[in-house]
Amino acid sequence: MVLDDLGEEERESKGKGGVLALFACQNDPGMCDDWEPRSGGNRALLFPLDGLGPIPLPEGDEEAPLVLGDVRAVVLERESEDDYDLARAAWAARTERPKLSVLGQLGGRPAWIQADETPSCPSCARTMPFIVQLEEGPDHSTSMNFGGAGSAYAFACEPCGHALFLWQC
Repeated sequence: MVLDDLGEEERESKGKGGVLALFACQNDPGMCDDWEPRSGGNRALLFPLDGLGPIPLPEGDEEAPLVLGDVRAVVLERESEDDYDLARAAWAARTERPKLSVLGQLGGRPAWIQADETPSCPSCARTMPFIVQLEEGPDHSTSMNFGGAGSAYAFACEPCGHALFLWQC
């Protein structure tokens, strides 16, 4: 996820942008404490845009390239409604598709399922800005496991280079 996708207004308030990479343990549910932002069952990495580029394929490597399994392509669509739950409902009504087709939001305010768990930066102790909320998705073959009908939340402190990722259900 490129943080530049947040839009001009949010980018100015949150920083220059970067690449946020999210990783979550997908072992048997409950085997990893991946709902906790600092448990080790998940990881969020924030990379600055400067110096990033694709890695070239090694020359002379005769191995077949790795093939991805099931994947899901997404499109960023903006809704005028600020409230996430209302925006999901408005999108579903406008497109005549189920709300489960909405896979999350970039920026805005988290729509917590449980209590607010906004983390503090481990370096500067300031409240970390909210970056993205992700939903499990409608297709089990391409969805993440956030505990069954859960949502994941990612936060990043760009000046310190830290990011955290957690989920609730």
